Parts: sequence; structure tokens; C-alpha cells
Amino acid sequence: MDRKTILTITGSDGTGGSGVQADIKTISSLGGYAVSAVTSITVQNTLGIQQFYDIPAHIVSGQVEAIINDMEPVVVKIGMVRSVSVLMAIVNALVKYCPQFVIYDPVVYSSKGEQLMTDDVICKVRERLLPLCHLVIVRKAEAHVVFDEIDDDRIYLLDESLFHGFTNNFSSAVAFYLTQNMNKAKALKSAHDYIRRQVVLQQGLTGRGWELYQSFLHLLSNHVRTNSDVAFYADKLNVSSRYLAQVCKRSADKSPKAIIDENLVGKVETELTASSKTIQEIAFEFGFSSQAHLSKFFKKWKGISPTAYRTK
Repeated sequence: MDRKTILTITGSDGTGGSGVQADIKTISSLGGYAVSAVTSITVQNTLGIQQFYDIPAHIVSGQVEAIINDMEPVVVKIGMVRSVSVLMAIVNALVKYCPQFVIYDPVVYSSKGEQLMTDDVICKVRERLLPLCHLVIVRKAEAHVVFDEIDDDRIYLLDESLFHGFTNNFSSAVAFYLTQNMNKAKALKSAHDYIRRQVVLQQGLTGRGWELYQSFLHLLSNHVRTNSDVAFYADKLNVSSRYLAQVCKRSADKSPKAIIDENLVGKVETELTASSKTIQEIAFEFGFSSQAHLSKFFKKWKGISPTAYRTK
């Protein structure tokens, strides 16, 4: 098999599900040879992206120039580009070196719905990058954002995203098959066949989020009477408070503290209705410093005092 070089220019994804890591994995698994230039470093996990560090344009340009001059890639695949200056650095390199194939996989939104491209970048993509592309692979839901008109045989629309990084992996497979002397139609079909074989494996990329959330709820049932501190539960689960917050947001659209307090107020309600304990006794049992402290907390959640709740 002829191992022709493929250059991927895109962002980094530490989970390996998309970005430069996924490109290299896909191309390598098919027997190709991938080289890369990174446009942006992300702080992310299976719950989504928390932060970006966009690489300065001159550094991106330096990466691209160094690779193209030395390794002469047959295919250049472009993914996430978040600034006009980086986009123009890529455009200038394409004009200068004229690679045999240019594939563009616009990364408009992340798999969690975060918008990754600004309007000024999209405008420049239309003006300067699209005319240089031989193939643009885009999800149908995003096509209207990138293109004024979709009546172009260079545009290939994907109906769905079966997993995080689906379009990314698909376009990498197309890039590989184009290096194997396939025409565009055959390369697209072969990429579809490859992706179908990967779906089951990729759907397993869910991280430990749901399992962790269930463990959090189990801990709550055992400890909420004596501890309402988020850090306590994070330590018990051996994760950071920030990661626990991400898990709770993804699983229940609530903060850990809100979930703890909801559980706590439910337990207090049960004691108020099912026991003869005084409110002060209940307050001390649940770790409140005083009856007044419990009353303030309970009224915030239920709109009435514990005494009024008990006698209503």
C-alpha cells in the first residue's frame, strides 16, 4: 500500500474523540501516514470543552511550512480554525504549495452545541478558503451557516453525527482513500464503510460521567444527614469539585450543591411529617448550627418555615 502523507490542520482534543488526535488515529489505522499542525489547544473531557488556547497565526504558519517543505503531503485536511489570522495563514500556504487535494471539515459547533467559529471567520472562509477546496464535508444542520448556496458538487452533506467526532473521523477516512488513487465517489463510499465498522467502538466513548453521577446519588442517600459540603462528596468520589459539577450539569442540569440541598430538604420534610422530634432536634441531627439556621434554609426551598410546614 502506498503510504502517501496527509497533513491535518486542526485543533487538539485531549479525549482523542476528534481533532488532530482522531485524525492521526483514523489515518494510521487505515495504513496511511498523518502529519499535523495544531490551530487550537482545548481543555476538554467527555462532558465538553471548558477552555481554548488558540495558537498564534505565525506559529500555525511555521508548523504548516515546516511540514509541507519537508514531507510534501498529497492531501491537506483542514478542521477547526477559530481566527481570521490563522485562516489566512492556511490560505496563503495552500496558494503557495497547491496540494493535490484540499479537504475542509468546518467545525462550526462542538458535539455539545458550543459555537466554535465567529461570523468574521465564517465570512473569510466563504471568501478565501472555499474556492481552494476540492471537497467540503459538513453536517446538514451546519451547512447553512457556512454556505450561501449548497448547489456545489464539492460539498458533501452528512445526515447525522453518530458519535463525538463523527464528521472528523469520516473526513479523515476520505482523505486516506483519496491517497489510494480512488475517485471522490469511491473514497466517500469507502469512508462510510469504514465508519460503520467504528460506530460501536466510538459509542463507548462516554467517560465515567453517568456512573459517577449514580455514585454521587448513592453517597447522598447515606451521608446527606451529616454532610452537605460538595467537597466532601468530591473527595469520596476521588474527583475534583469542578469535575463533579460538570457531571451534575450534564446529567441533571443542576449544580452538586442544588442536588445536595434538594435531597436534604426532602429528608427534613420526612422528619417533620413522620417524627415527633422538635425542630431543634431535627436541626442538630442534620448538621445545622441552630433551629434558626434550619428555618432559614427550609424557608428558602419551601417558602414556609418548618413550624408552618408541620402544622399546615
